[in-house]
Amino acid sequence: MNKKQPDHLYTFKVKNIQGTTQQLSQYKGKLLLIVNTASRCGFTPQYTGLEALYQKYKNKGLEILAFPCNQFGSQEPGTHEEIAAFCDLNYKTTFPLFEKIDVNGPKAHPLFKYLTGALPGLLGTQNIKWNFTKFLIDRDGTPLKRFAPGDRPQKIEKDIIKNLGN
Repeated sequence: MNKKQPDHLYTFKVKNIQGTTQQLSQYKGKLLLIVNTASRCGFTPQYTGLEALYQKYKNKGLEILAFPCNQFGSQEPGTHEEIAAFCDLNYKTTFPLFEKIDVNGPKAHPLFKYLTGALPGLLGTQNIKWNFTKFLIDRDGTPLKRFAPGDRPQKIEKDIIKNLGN
C-alpha cells in the first residue's frame, strides 16, 4: 500500500538534536538551506562556510537546517549529544541541528524522500550521493535547487542572495 507523500515541505515534522519534534511550518517565509551532514567527512570543514552564510544572512531570512547522517562511510557514528558538542566545539555552529537520520533507502526520512523527488540529482537519480548534499528551498517552501556535496557554501551564496529578495 502506498502512503500518500506530503505535497509540501511545511507538512513535515522533524526532531531537533535534543529530540523535540518540530513542524517545518515554523520556517514559513524563510529561505532554507537543508543539508545532510557528517562529522568525520572530507567535506566536514564546510560547517565553517555554512556558519558564515548563516551569520551573514540569518537576519535577512536564511535558515540552515543540518541533518546528520551515518549512511556514507559511517562518517557520523556519534550520539546526538556528541554530534552537537562536535559542531559547537569545532565549528561554533549556531544554525539548527536535527537528529541523525537516513537520507537514502527504505528508512530514509520522508523529508529527504520529498526533496530528492522534487530535485533529482545528476541524470535524474534520486539518491543522495554523499554527505553535504544541499537543498535550497524558497520562502514559500518550494524546492529550488540541489547542490552537490563538493559545492562549497561560498558557491551557493549567489543563489542565496538572489532568492532572499531583500
